[in-house]
Amino acid sequence: MRILRWFADRGGVLVLVLMGLVLSLITIEEHTSASPGAARRLIEEHFSGGRVFVAIDDQQDQHAFADAVARAVEDEGGEVVRAVGTPAAIRKALEANLTGLAAIVSLPTSDAWGLLEDSAARYPGLAGVPVLAPAPYRWPTFLTRDNLLNIAEKIAVWAVLGIGMTLVILTAGIDLSVGSLVALSSVVVSLLLRDVFGGHDASGFAVLIASLAAVAACALAGLITGLFVTRFQVAPFIVTLGMMMAASGTALRLTGGTSIDAVPDSFAWLGHGDALGIPNAIVVMLVLYAAAWVLMTHTTMGRAIYAVGSNQEAARLAGIPVQRVLLFVYVLSGALAGIGGLITASTFESGDPNYGQMYELYVIAAVVVGGTSLAGGEGKVMGTLVGALILGVIYNGMNLTGVGGFSQRIVLGAVILGAVVLDQWKRRRRD
Repeated sequence: MRILRWFADRGGVLVLVLMGLVLSLITIEEHTSASPGAARRLIEEHFSGGRVFVAIDDQQDQHAFADAVARAVEDEGGEVVRAVGTPAAIRKALEANLTGLAAIVSLPTSDAWGLLEDSAARYPGLAGVPVLAPAPYRWPTFLTRDNLLNIAEKIAVWAVLGIGMTLVILTAGIDLSVGSLVALSSVVVSLLLRDVFGGHDASGFAVLIASLAAVAACALAGLITGLFVTRFQVAPFIVTLGMMMAASGTALRLTGGTSIDAVPDSFAWLGHGDALGIPNAIVVMLVLYAAAWVLMTHTTMGRAIYAVGSNQEAARLAGIPVQRVLLFVYVLSGALAGIGGLITASTFESGDPNYGQMYELYVIAAVVVGGTSLAGGEGKVMGTLVGALILGVIYNGMNLTGVGGFSQRIVLGAVILGAVVLDQWKRRRRD
């Protein structure tokens, strides 16, 4: 029994690790490093002086590679001729420097690599001039930094919404409106920026005010949902279904069904900026989860949420303000959906009434896969983060292995059913 309980508590993490190991094994491929360290080693091993022709695409990592090559060559007393751009532009630059070259340096990932690799055959004057590139190495595509960050960015909005959904489900409720509130939030912030604060010329302060207004609008929607659940005793499924339709309709009515892209460049900070190389959306997600963990493990409200979900009547008799707790979780769920909408709008630099479609299903799936019981009273908010990561890894793994979009939905459905069956099994074992 202790072994089963231990696995039930940590099963999500174990599944995530196992999936990572499997995908790492099946995605091992040959890669070429474009790091500054690889560039310096290449020059130190193969260059002894003279002029070096460096050809790269106009990409940030390749620019860093070329900069490192230039520094290493200059340290050796050499000279660098750099060509950047399309194969046609690089060919033109190469033809202007056919004499006096000691080496040609590029990356196999460059669009012009084929041209450079065959340079001796194309240009007799380059016979004997080596074409250098960093030595290839084998590494899982799944475990590359860019791919892992891509997974985290993919699930950032789902995970943020999952915090509120976890708290709602812990109280034995449900919130089907979060996807539509994402769209509403993106529309509200974009409309305010365009019609009130000057569109592309809006200041950073205006972006902050518009963003707070969008989150407040979604929190208000959550308050209305909570009032219907507490005051009128309407089932959460019905109330949030109605709010889902109302929020979607409001977003469509406000925009006429079109996208709004008259937003300032500073608005893209949340969706495209980074802190120490980590995208801001991921930073926001981690900060919110840290706050949610503190709320659920170190505050009276956190304990009250568990108590309400376990037994509402017992919680009421124990003096817990049940209605206030329910209002809190629905307002928080709405506000977090508003933040998710800001991240989405910032990523796409526009507001659109069609954002957030089916997000409620992905979020519920993340919560259930993360171990939160649909019956309420049992689950952990950090489990939802693990559940969201599991979904992200599943989608990423299917993309890496060429599984089509239709099949991906089938797999998601199977994952949800499996998680629900596991939840039911755990409840029966506990009872």
